[in-house]
Amino acid sequence: MNIEKHADVIFACRFCFMCRHLAPVGNVTFREADTPRGKALIADRVSQDKGAFRDPDFIETFYRDTLSAACRKHCISSYDEASLVRSMREDIVEAGLEPDRVRKLATTIIESGNPFGAQEKDIEISGAKDKASLLYYIDSYTLHKEYGIARAFMAILKKAGGDFAVLPERKSSGKALLALGYRKHAAEAAVKTAEAIKSTGCKTLVSSCPASFNAFKDDYPELGASLEGIEILHSSQFIAGLFANKALKASGDKPRVSYVDSDYLKNYSGITDAPRQALVASGLEIVEFGSNQEESYTLGEGSVVYDMINPDLLAKLRAAVEEKSDGKTPIVTASPYTRHASRNMMRCVEEIVAERVK
Repeated sequence: MNIEKHADVIFACRFCFMCRHLAPVGNVTFREADTPRGKALIADRVSQDKGAFRDPDFIETFYRDTLSAACRKHCISSYDEASLVRSMREDIVEAGLEPDRVRKLATTIIESGNPFGAQEKDIEISGAKDKASLLYYIDSYTLHKEYGIARAFMAILKKAGGDFAVLPERKSSGKALLALGYRKHAAEAAVKTAEAIKSTGCKTLVSSCPASFNAFKDDYPELGASLEGIEILHSSQFIAGLFANKALKASGDKPRVSYVDSDYLKNYSGITDAPRQALVASGLEIVEFGSNQEESYTLGEGSVVYDMINPDLLAKLRAAVEEKSDGKTPIVTASPYTRHASRNMMRCVEEIVAERVK
């Protein structure tokens, strides 16, 4: 079983209470099973009794997880509970035991290239070239649900000057499939997307989606789809660089905003400064969101398609974030998924910056 690769996590986490306060789902369900300790205990049971693997409650527990990796990020020993959850999902899929809603969603992604089953979309692209050294990759949530983010980023690019190309997500990047436990299909999608990216001849690849950024940078080499030789950046890193190089200048007053860290930027990639630097350079004052900077407020971003597999839990997570908001200070995120899941409670870095640059 795939979970056997994480025997150290199972052994260490099953009796540890130290990070339970950082489990997003545990904080709204108050179920011990929804903490890393609870999932490690289940994995321990399964590793000793393979028959327990078929328990539907056990299966649901692992699909309730947001894969935020907040507990791993702040674990003093860095035990990788997020990878344990993904490995359990892979075991579940390989055994054909995944919930029907998960199977149907995965089938939709495999067949249509996106989680919404949407047809190829005609998009507004102004100023883009067929090939350029800079390639902007547009993920499914941006393309089909939050296209204003792409418009804002391309407006920033045009103000900064220079050529760029655009690659809309016509096929799945593989990240959602990987998060759902479909590693084989994720690898197949990654290879196709990597080929499309390399065919543009780009030297720098930028995406507004932290999940896509993390996939290109960390997952693709393992999936046989390496993008070696191409610089991979999240849009906030690119924007911060434009300000640093004086390609953009801020205008206007200095209002306050709250910034919510992305799971895939902070907890998976160790990136916390770039989005803040981009916002501050655009003339904003940042006040930190929430009661501490360890919790995840991304509404399931780590699980990529959490809104589609756990809408009821998402509603609880959203309510918990709303309670922490003062209702006055705008909240900014670096994730198109989180913006969509927040139901307009948050806006993305690109949208805010585009309004404030000359």
